[in-house]
Amino acid sequence: MKIFIMPKKKIVISCFIILSIIMTSCFYFDFKNKETLAIELNSNSIISEEFKNKIKNLTKEDEKVAYLTFDDGPTISTTPKILENLKEEDVKATFFVIGKYVEKHPEIVKQAYDDGHYIANHGYNHNNSILYKTEESFINEVKKTDEAIGKAIGIEHYCSHVFRFPNGFMSPQNKGKKKRMAQLLSEMNYTYIDWNCLNNDSVKKYSNTQLLNNLKKSAKNKNTLVVLMHDTKDVSDSSKVLEASIEYLKSQGYSFKNFFDLEFEK
Repeated sequence: MKIFIMPKKKIVISCFIILSIIMTSCFYFDFKNKETLAIELNSNSIISEEFKNKIKNLTKEDEKVAYLTFDDGPTISTTPKILENLKEEDVKATFFVIGKYVEKHPEIVKQAYDDGHYIANHGYNHNNSILYKTEESFINEVKKTDEAIGKAIGIEHYCSHVFRFPNGFMSPQNKGKKKRMAQLLSEMNYTYIDWNCLNNDSVKKYSNTQLLNNLKKSAKNKNTLVVLMHDTKDVSDSSKVLEASIEYLKSQGYSFKNFFDLEFEK
């Protein structure tokens, strides 16, 4: 049996070539993933029925997962604090933003998106008299918010594909109109979601301890949670109790996801 010994110089060159191929492949797949991400969050893309069903049945899952969602921002007083806490805890969340506030604070939305959080649509004005005035008005509220988000984060023709009705679809207010608007959302390649857990931060002024206790009561005996909080301090300030809320959910065995984990799940 003959043994071939490769010169050291050739070994080095061969290793360099192999390493270059591996690095190029990693860059290519990373680029493709980012490219796919941009296409998926585009108004020209069509969300699958599978994704719609995942959103619809999310709170029926047996897995102990918490989807933290924050409504009504961005605000300069609260959203940056929440982003800082989420980064420290290594948790990705979903922000249901109001279009007119996105236009005021695009840099905050950009930071949230760059940090890996999902930027979803909550309407442009958060004003039901405008939102439900006509079908055209509803469509305009959604599209104007998309445009504001896209401009803030640098994605042309942005569409998050996920909407949250102000006050929630479950609210009896404007129930008949909401049913028709839900049909319009589907035609616009959108779906919608409410929540099944909250700390009541928008109900009245609560102490930090009360907010945490509200969350604990609301989460009791539930598996998958869609948690409603607000990145405002109009009533109570969830940013002051976010760290404790996350630590509690972790202690109860919950992991954390956002809607990216659904949209791109294989």
